[in-house]
Amino acid sequence: MKLSIGGYSFNNTFLAGKMDVFGYLESVKHRYHLSTVDLYNGFFVDKSTDIWRLADEAYLRKIREALDEKQMTVVNIAIDTAALWDPDENKRELQYQNALQHLHAAAILGAKTVRIDTGGSYSNDPNGDFFKMNEEQFEHIVTRYQEYCQIAADYGFMIGPENHMGPSLNPHFLKQIAEAVNHPNFGVLHHVDRWKVDPELGDSIIAPWACHVHFGANTLANEQRSVQIARVLLDAGFDGYWAIEHNAPDNQYAEVEWTLAAMKKVLHKALNN
Repeated sequence: MKLSIGGYSFNNTFLAGKMDVFGYLESVKHRYHLSTVDLYNGFFVDKSTDIWRLADEAYLRKIREALDEKQMTVVNIAIDTAALWDPDENKRELQYQNALQHLHAAAILGAKTVRIDTGGSYSNDPNGDFFKMNEEQFEHIVTRYQEYCQIAADYGFMIGPENHMGPSLNPHFLKQIAEAVNHPNFGVLHHVDRWKVDPELGDSIIAPWACHVHFGANTLANEQRSVQIARVLLDAGFDGYWAIEHNAPDNQYAEVEWTLAAMKKVLHKALNN
């Protein structure tokens, strides 16, 4: 099974000062016996400003050395504060420059897939901007992803959004973006059960572009539904990694252990029944 553990699953442990990026690697390798990781940039950035500043290259090289020492592969890097769209033009530019720096970091760390979000509102208001992707937003998002995809092709990884915010919460809009980007290095980090529009259709609509998957504990608690979603992705030809991402309030080592076991059970059923 192609399994991974999202770094954000330990975010509360990290914020409590009980884990750093190297402890995360040790835990994944020796506690959970995996050789694959989903890095979260929140573990190796300076968060003193709204746009998180990346660690210097020397520190990134230390992370790469630790990965190589443990014979581990970075199957995904999730990058925050580098989203494509923001209504403030100056902030858009700052996030763009941050994205470019992170793409270089992804190459240093040997990432296979990279997540940079579309940007936009988290609003649940049906008039919110994830329902209203105007022409300016659409063209900006598509143009930037096309640029990033070319960089990704040069470095050898896939890149695209997670269904996290803005138009990516609407599978119809995300499909429009994917079709317009039209690049072999574009892929979606498919976070199960995040759709704000047509949640029962979203998985099948976006499955052809899924390059990495996140399952949360709430979804995995419903085994029947989880197996159904896994089969939808498998039937569409998904051959990437199945990562669990569950930032439990506490007791995170045990919570991750349970969530990972549930993911294994779901995949066994999806693959064999």
